[in-house]
Amino acid sequence: MILPNILNLFLYFPEDKREYIPAAISFTIFFIAAILTMRAIIKISKHQEKEAKKLEEQLKRKNVIHDEK
Repeated sequence: MILPNILNLFLYFPEDKREYIPAAISFTIFFIAAILTMRAIIKISKHQEKEAKKLEEQLKRKNVIHDEK
């Protein structure tokens, strides 16, 4: 019974809806930053995957040549 009353202390819905503007702006900035970060991570990951495949092919070729001797 006390818990709902305590949780209501943290809820705040302003009468003046202009108070939502700073929150919307900061949310938009962080959302765009999150999207850009995720795209950068994916791009870097694909680049590293290509490099790893090249290295793997080089090692396979080196092992084939080494095994033939």
